[in-house]
Amino acid sequence: MIRVKEAIVVEGRYDKHKLSALVEGVIVETGGFGIFRDRQKMALLRRLAEERGLIVLTDSDGAGFLIRSKLSACIPPSQLKHAYIPDCFGKERRKARPSREGKLGVEGMSLPVLQEALERAGAQVEGTEAAGTAAKKEPPVTKADFFSLGLAGGPDSSRHRQALQKALGLPQRLSANGLLQVINALYSREEFFRLARGNKEEDGTWS
Repeated sequence: MIRVKEAIVVEGRYDKHKLSALVEGVIVETGGFGIFRDRQKMALLRRLAEERGLIVLTDSDGAGFLIRSKLSACIPPSQLKHAYIPDCFGKERRKARPSREGKLGVEGMSLPVLQEALERAGAQVEGTEAAGTAAKKEPPVTKADFFSLGLAGGPDSSRHRQALQKALGLPQRLSANGLLQVINALYSREEFFRLARGNKEEDGTWS
């Protein structure tokens, strides 16, 4: 596993699942062409790009390049990096037939190929800095923290998460794990607790 500083954008959940076997970090799905009409998710990508940079890793077919072009038009070039997979023809195992162009997508690539694509794009792999610097890094927000705040493990946890996501201007469709990733990408542990507790005080039914 490698820890990548930038957030990585892929097209779909199978791409995310494959990349998650290699990368420890923030991976966001566009939902295919859904990104074209999802203003909340586009706003999230802009925030991630501004805070930590964004790497676009889409398929090598026409659809992938159209999504790549859309993101390039919406995010400043200084905050964006492009990772490209090679043109490999074939079919992913789960599919009954090849894609329209007959090319393998991100999910069909081997992990070494994906790592090479990220490295060529200039991904900042964490852990290469001095050990002393790494030791000073603030611990991340965890699922246990969510539980302690009522954001996970309780009957009203989903509603509380949605209230917090709304207050922070984050997409409402994020899962608990997705929210945890985004929180750790955008906020320090101290900032998160301050914002979460402040929102909890405003929500009179949050117990």
